[in-house]
Amino acid sequence: MIITEYLTQKLQEYVSEKYSISDFNFEIIKTKKEFDGFYTVVLFPLIPRIKKSPKEISSEIVDFINTEKFIISSHNVIQGFLNLNFTSEYLINTLKNINPTQECKPNNELKIIEFCSPNTNKPLHLGHIRNILLGDSVSKILDYSGYEIHKTQIINDRGIHICKSMIAWMKFGNNGDPTKNKTKGDHYVGDYYVKFNQEYENQVTNLIKNGKDKKYAEENAPILKDSQNLLRKWEKKDDEVIKVWKKMNSWVIDGFNETLEKLDVVFDSEYFESETYLIGKEIVEKGLKSGLFFKKQDNSVWVDLTAEGLDEKILIRSDGTSVYMTQDLGTAYLRYQNYPKLSGMIYTTGNEQDYHFKVLFKILDKLNYNWANKLQHLSYGMVDLPSGKMKSREGSVVDADELISSMIDKAKVISDTLGKINDLVDSEKKQLYKTIALGALKYHILKVDPKKKILFNPEESIDFNGNTGPFIQYTYARIKSILNKNCNTTYEFNELKLAQKEKELIILLCEFKNILNNSVKTLNPSLIANHIYEVVKLYNSYYQTHTILGNKNINSFRVYLSEKVAIQIEKSMGLLGISVPNRM
Repeated sequence: MIITEYLTQKLQEYVSEKYSISDFNFEIIKTKKEFDGFYTVVLFPLIPRIKKSPKEISSEIVDFINTEKFIISSHNVIQGFLNLNFTSEYLINTLKNINPTQECKPNNELKIIEFCSPNTNKPLHLGHIRNILLGDSVSKILDYSGYEIHKTQIINDRGIHICKSMIAWMKFGNNGDPTKNKTKGDHYVGDYYVKFNQEYENQVTNLIKNGKDKKYAEENAPILKDSQNLLRKWEKKDDEVIKVWKKMNSWVIDGFNETLEKLDVVFDSEYFESETYLIGKEIVEKGLKSGLFFKKQDNSVWVDLTAEGLDEKILIRSDGTSVYMTQDLGTAYLRYQNYPKLSGMIYTTGNEQDYHFKVLFKILDKLNYNWANKLQHLSYGMVDLPSGKMKSREGSVVDADELISSMIDKAKVISDTLGKINDLVDSEKKQLYKTIALGALKYHILKVDPKKKILFNPEESIDFNGNTGPFIQYTYARIKSILNKNCNTTYEFNELKLAQKEKELIILLCEFKNILNNSVKTLNPSLIANHIYEVVKLYNSYYQTHTILGNKNINSFRVYLSEKVAIQIEKSMGLLGISVPNRM
């Protein structure tokens, strides 16, 4: 039992036994640095209930807790705050019971987590990486916490954006393919998406020069009209269009899978918009017949959510083609058909889609699906560059593959410069470079609260000092070196008086469970990332000021404490999808 849990239990026993109070919840917080103590009990709400002074209440509490065994070594009262210090014996016994590798009991709840979910008209970029790493980490955290997790994505393989890449390839591709061009498939197709937009802008400019107004030019550029016609042909299952579509999608999906493999991310299933949109159209048709949806004069289908504080939302275009909302309705329905025991679904997307998901959840609720209230949107801030916002259609994005490759190159340079792995064989070095690079990238992304924007700077992420993945990995490797030198040590320590930093480390290690619980509640891996950084930072300070190795009683404890720190580092980083090397 962690310290806060034990304190809460004893405090509730205190008010129950002494004052017959059964409905009181104590607030226990970390003691502020300017005061002596580790944990603080907030007494203000209790004072009027038992009509005693804070000093009297504090003395009673300490005496009550210490009745069975000596736990609280000292205390002080600042107004209505009771600050507590603990005995070395109690903290050592608590340390022995800390086991972050012990997974929580299964809670028999199945959750689907959707993330990545790219469009098949461009390669994965830095924005996708944040999405992928966030979704994967949340999956690991929930899995560790007892949930049954199913990781999935919806491949957005149809629609006007896909048709834009297709029409550009059909016009300018000369029947080429990625193999001929020695280009990764998703990159190859993405180049044609950029080409489409370049050609579109040129055509708009020419139409304006020829006397057309801007709106007319933007809506009637020939290449746009061609892509819209292509979409209509696709929905009518035109053989030639379907043939091109299948070919180009296969190029892209192969490219996606290669990138995901580089990130060590695996999905349990994939859904395809080209399949689920039809279910969505059926749902829209039913809603139209029931009067929930309505048609406008141009035959487009809409839902009116103004009474719910939203607006009117299009579900089917006037030409009969679908929108994203159509397929999202179909995908949600299909997943609950596939997994009847599903207890919830989490959609991981950027915060520019906040409104979209409010509308989606509201529509599903109005359709009377009893699972609609179990849907969550894990929203995150955008990733910006020092030069500004990324724009796929302009080609001004940080490509995922190039980023991973450059991070590995940086890791190699730094590792080789340190010169501590010269005895490793080339294959081991190569794996280590990747481990460090991914550790740097993943930690740099995940240490930021999902709600906040990220201004991405790869140079900062791969530093071996400061709040970075490599710094944490290096500390783990340092501890493993200590443990290897003491592999035959039997941990025996009795009647030790712990140093202040040792007490602080134990207290911090005890916080892991609370941090994990809060991370689950808020779907926020940054809580774990920043917690383990605080552990590592404190341990390194401890390492610099205390002798760890030796055969004395005190040194045996310090090795044991180091081992406990290493275990928590490995578990915490694992929940972020990060490996920790034994050597660096």
